[in-house]
Amino acid sequence: MSNILHVSLSCIESILHEPATLSKPNKRWHLAFAIIYCSRAFHSLLNKKNMKTSKLPLSTPSFVVLNVEPHLAFSNIEHTSLTEVVKKKNLDQLREFGGVAGVADALKTNAKNGIHGDVEDIARRQEVFGSNTYPRPPAKSFFYFVLEAFKDLTILILLACATLSLGFGIKEHGLKEGWYDGGSIFVAVFLVISVSAVSNFRQNRQFEKLSKVSNNIKVEVVRDGHRQQISIFEIVVGDVVCLKIGDQVAADGLFLDGHSLQVDESSMTGESDHVEVNCHHNPFLFSGTKVADGFGQMLVTSVGMDTTWGEMMSTVSRDLNEETPLQARLNKLTSSIGKVGLAVAFLVLVVLVVRYFTGNTEDENGNQEFNGGKTKANDIVNAMVRIIAAAVTIVVVAIPEGLPLAVTLTLAYSMKRMMADQAMVRKLSACETMGSATTICTDKTGTLTLNQMKVTKYWIGKEPVEDSSSIDTHVLKLIQQGVALNTTGSIYRAASGSEIEFSGSPTEKAILSWAVLELDMDMEAIKQNYSILHVEAFNSEKKRSGVLMREKADNKIHVHWKGAAEMILAMCSSYYDASGSIKSLDDGERMTFEQIIQGMAASSLRCIAFAHKQIPKEDQEISESRQKLKEDSLTLIGLVGIKDPCRPGVRKAVEDCQYAGVNVRMITGDNVFTARAIATECGILRPDQDMNGEAVVEGEVFRNYTPEERMEKVDKIRVMARSSPFDKLLMVQCLKQKGHVVAVTGDGTNDAPALKEADIGLSMGIQGTEVAKESSDIIILDDNFSSVATVLKWGRCVYNNIQKFIQFQLTVNVAALVINFVAAVSAGEVPLTAVQLLWVNLIMDTLGALALATEKPTKELMKKPPVGRTEPLISNIMWRNLLAQALYQIAILLILQFKGESIFGVSEKVNDTLIFNTFVLCQVFNEFNARKLEKKNVFKGLHKSKLFLGIIGITIILQVVMVEFLKKFANTERLNWGQWGVCIGIAAACWPIGWVVKSIPVSEKPFLSYLKW
Repeated sequence: MSNILHVSLSCIESILHEPATLSKPNKRWHLAFAIIYCSRAFHSLLNKKNMKTSKLPLSTPSFVVLNVEPHLAFSNIEHTSLTEVVKKKNLDQLREFGGVAGVADALKTNAKNGIHGDVEDIARRQEVFGSNTYPRPPAKSFFYFVLEAFKDLTILILLACATLSLGFGIKEHGLKEGWYDGGSIFVAVFLVISVSAVSNFRQNRQFEKLSKVSNNIKVEVVRDGHRQQISIFEIVVGDVVCLKIGDQVAADGLFLDGHSLQVDESSMTGESDHVEVNCHHNPFLFSGTKVADGFGQMLVTSVGMDTTWGEMMSTVSRDLNEETPLQARLNKLTSSIGKVGLAVAFLVLVVLVVRYFTGNTEDENGNQEFNGGKTKANDIVNAMVRIIAAAVTIVVVAIPEGLPLAVTLTLAYSMKRMMADQAMVRKLSACETMGSATTICTDKTGTLTLNQMKVTKYWIGKEPVEDSSSIDTHVLKLIQQGVALNTTGSIYRAASGSEIEFSGSPTEKAILSWAVLELDMDMEAIKQNYSILHVEAFNSEKKRSGVLMREKADNKIHVHWKGAAEMILAMCSSYYDASGSIKSLDDGERMTFEQIIQGMAASSLRCIAFAHKQIPKEDQEISESRQKLKEDSLTLIGLVGIKDPCRPGVRKAVEDCQYAGVNVRMITGDNVFTARAIATECGILRPDQDMNGEAVVEGEVFRNYTPEERMEKVDKIRVMARSSPFDKLLMVQCLKQKGHVVAVTGDGTNDAPALKEADIGLSMGIQGTEVAKESSDIIILDDNFSSVATVLKWGRCVYNNIQKFIQFQLTVNVAALVINFVAAVSAGEVPLTAVQLLWVNLIMDTLGALALATEKPTKELMKKPPVGRTEPLISNIMWRNLLAQALYQIAILLILQFKGESIFGVSEKVNDTLIFNTFVLCQVFNEFNARKLEKKNVFKGLHKSKLFLGIIGITIILQVVMVEFLKKFANTERLNWGQWGVCIGIAAACWPIGWVVKSIPVSEKPFLSYLKW
């Protein structure tokens, strides 16, 4: 029965599926046929069921009521066809759908107000058309990192030795006793692999999380008439998305409305030329492309995997294994140390083999191990395995694989903490490079200031206006036109409340709120009375925007301009005074206006001017055909002063950077007077600093210098005003040529070249465009300069933590190599066994890296000058510290090796345990010394380093377990309280030695440079 029902329902479904290409009369016939067919199908099904279940005849109604509504919400359009139309840019087929308006109707979208956007509507759209996400390639599993760890050659050799040792041990001593040597090496290798795999796996997971956060772009959409920001993943088919310069197009779709919209499709096509998007010739927009110019609105037609970008991205895996410059330097250092270790291990191997075969070694009972032909083959192989294992273990200890791990750990840790401090790292190398930064070029708006703009002054003619009622009605009308029609912002007035919402850039919002709240502007009414013919969108080079429009009532054409006051003033030949009369703008009047602008700028106000021109009838046709806005002989309507207060704490952050030897330079599009006022307020410029006029310069002046003049003056410049993005790029290039490590902040699309050119590009998370974010290395999430200072501190912390760990690691390496080599050559045996050396390796490589690489930044870091590009990784201070500690450890342990038995009156086995225990405890105490490279007080701030204390505690507990409870595994003997006291006393001497050594002065010249002839 269920099968019959299933088949019938399938038939019904196929009949209900209505082809999108049917005409309206055919659709009616199709629906009538579907109703008749369905009624008969259901009727026959009921008959069959009744015949089986009941012998009594049931009276069936003479009609069947069916509610036939195919899926019904979007039945007028077939989604696959629509997707293909956009992908293939098929204009003809788009016309068949009824053009963009027809598609909007079919998708139940109001072109002006967008979709309803309630929960049910969104859910239905996601169910029918899918969500704006795409499946990512699977993340690397834990097993992958385990396999990666196994690829290490030394680990493989150790495993081979462990296997041989296990086999021969069991053969010689039986399973109960014989597995200890081989088994313990297996366990130690397993521990090393596990810790390495776990830390790499966790770091990979963290980078994946950061990748998800960086992909979660905020997009502006219109839903139910309300502009709002949502996540790119929440966009649905039918959404109306607002686009402006620098935005990434969030999905595939069709152009609804806008002006001068140009799109960079190079990410899709590889073509660098910008493509113009308009209603008539090319209304198609593609996910992943960037808006290069203009603004507009688009209708989303496909999302997620239905877009070309989605298909492409689902196959692309972001490579998180980026090697940073510091990691590259460390890998070089590791391989150099590894070569020394290999040489020492080879010598030890040769010495031990020669001593064995010349009969100079004895077994546990004091008998000669090798007696020519009398020695069993098994014993010879066993001895060789033991010797090879010892040599290989020396290599394991010598090669500091902990260095790359330490970098990974400290970078991963600092990335996580920087995220909490409002900085998201996109490129790992930026973390460490920031520590070397010598100069920061910062924007003003939103970075040094709050970006909360408000109109505080406005002038009509040469008079400041206190009350809007005193403005002439004609002038007021012109201001309202200029604000309402020449804007990328919008106003939303909720039907229920009186609260008005303004959207757009902070400057646009400030002007809109002033016009609405103070000048009683009705934006909707003005828009209905005029039709816009052409728009010139604002960009950071022109610093102005204009609109050409026709008044519907009398067909008159007007042009309105708005922008930087001195730019607009230069385009004007007359001005309106407060009474509405037009006055000529001669040189004297122009000078007066320039003084007004300078006065406003000196009060830290951003000065915006409005200008207007009515196009004479004879020029109207030319203006319409050329779509070119008149740029001269305009009439100045008025000036507006916008206040953007400085961020609290920004002066302190600037002072911190300057104290740390980092110069802060401000690069802004504002005029010289505003720039100087803000720079002085923020502490970038001292009040007396610009006496000779070299500290503050205009972009155009800087641009027109000769290359030699630029190089000579660039170090003195603190403020660049009226700068274009090209000027910013030019300054970055000059500073880099002078040897500076340059960090640059930027938020606009045009800042991308400077962000890429800089050593560290910092983009703004709130105001920054997607293009700027993609060109940057670090995103400052709160747009605050204080966060830039925090990033600088973290950069230095990363570098400092790595140096601490290198000092700690090399001390162990030098000591372990020398002790084993001397003992092997002189006594013919290695005091530290393979398992013991692997344990030391684990302590210093992994636990040491965790303890030292996760130290937080301290105030001392900001008291030192920046680390230069060419300075060696191992400084003279580090050489001084590590050689002193290594020499002390070598001396003590060699005394124990050769005289320990007679000094303490103990057996050889106990003496070997004393050596092992002292060596490990020396590393534990030396770990405290490594916390501070220069400061004598190594305990300062120790209570804040919970992880450090925890790891020290774990290391000591595990060492006690190794010595006291794992005798056979670790080849140790139990020690009494006195012997433990001796070990701790010898190891604790590291502290006073470290204290004394730090009093010895060191030269500035790098230690290794003395070795170069």
